[in-house]
Amino acid sequence: MERSLLLVHAHPDDESIGTGATMAKYAAEGARVTLVTCTLGELGEIIPPDLSHLLPDELGQHRIVELDRACAALGVTDHRFLGGEGRYRDSGMMGLPDNDDPRSFWQAGVDEAAAALAQIIDEVAATAIVTYDANGFYGHPDHIQAHRVTRRAHELTGGNARLYATAMPRSVLAQAVELPEDSWFIANRDLSVASDDDQVTTEIDATRYLDAKREAMRAHETQITVDGDFFALSNELGQRISATEYYTRLDGPLVPGSRRERDLFES
Repeated sequence: MERSLLLVHAHPDDESIGTGATMAKYAAEGARVTLVTCTLGELGEIIPPDLSHLLPDELGQHRIVELDRACAALGVTDHRFLGGEGRYRDSGMMGLPDNDDPRSFWQAGVDEAAAALAQIIDEVAATAIVTYDANGFYGHPDHIQAHRVTRRAHELTGGNARLYATAMPRSVLAQAVELPEDSWFIANRDLSVASDDDQVTTEIDATRYLDAKREAMRAHETQITVDGDFFALSNELGQRISATEYYTRLDGPLVPGSRRERDLFES
């Protein structure tokens, strides 16, 4: 059976930050890698001053170009927007008026969006699917909706593919936010997005693809600042770029303390 990895992400740049090394590794090893992005990220906070003039729709179009460059860096050739380009709009951060925009992904009918995703799952014969956990990793409405839609699509397609959520072990994040003394990024001690180490089921070592991940993150110039081995978003909170990426399996029994999988397709 062909190894077919499908990743469902909320906005352009999410794929590179959380799963870029994994994508590059499996693409280089000959697996089919398909990326589905749910919105254009029209409401992202723009970092470079010379691009701050971009209005939301203009930013969305700019981020399509960034995403194309990132996918090229990762060796991923199959990318789709859920429902077609611009079908669902960035919902903004939780609690903002943008959440109520009827065009927003947060307002999308889960069954309708899941049906569109299910078609892709069937088309690519996905054997492993990656999205976020029920809290969308850090509570963004589009991430939460991506989880809901993906779980429903998984059900609609018979639940045969392995289903994973991105994860960050607390011990790993604690080390990742340790900054060099000369770093201009802001130190961040908040580990609230992390998972207990024994809740993380899967660890993908893609060290050989660290440069590809770094290049992909640089491609998202409006959203990410990369400085050597570290990066930050618009909040300037620094974190080390990691080529080992972590996941929690959602469709199988969780056995705390058990050996971590080293392959998303491991039988």
